Amino acid sequence: MARRARTTQTRDRRRARRHVAGRGRASSRARGGTAGKRSSSRRWSARVTRTSDALDLERGVFKGRSARAIALSLKRSPQRSTGRKADPFRAAMSMLNFQLNRAGRNLSPERRRVLKQAQSELRKAFGRGVR
Repeated sequence: MARRARTTQTRDRRRARRHVAGRGRASSRARGGTAGKRSSSRRWSARVTRTSDALDLERGVFKGRSARAIALSLKRSPQRSTGRKADPFRAAMSMLNFQLNRAGRNLSPERRRVLKQAQSELRKAFGRGVR
């Protein structure tokens, strides 16, 4: 029972401190919430693209003009990388899908078409069935 009374007293003291400071309830940030974290977590895809060591992609690989050149570069990267967990085809295709779905959210229709063609070229390069 004494422990329960002590806990209540501690809680009441904390509330009193907040009200003395003129804040009323503590803000979400003061309580350790997620307010203010949104701007930094919104661009997680850019951080993954910069810092991921799953594949060592060539610089500017997705800016290539040719779907075939993109596919061949994506084929080379996982074959020489040691940090990947999946087989080379899955690793390369996942990076291409990541670019299409998240990092390239604002792609022009022409760039999106080239990257979609690169998916087909990547399947051909690995000897997989073309969809």
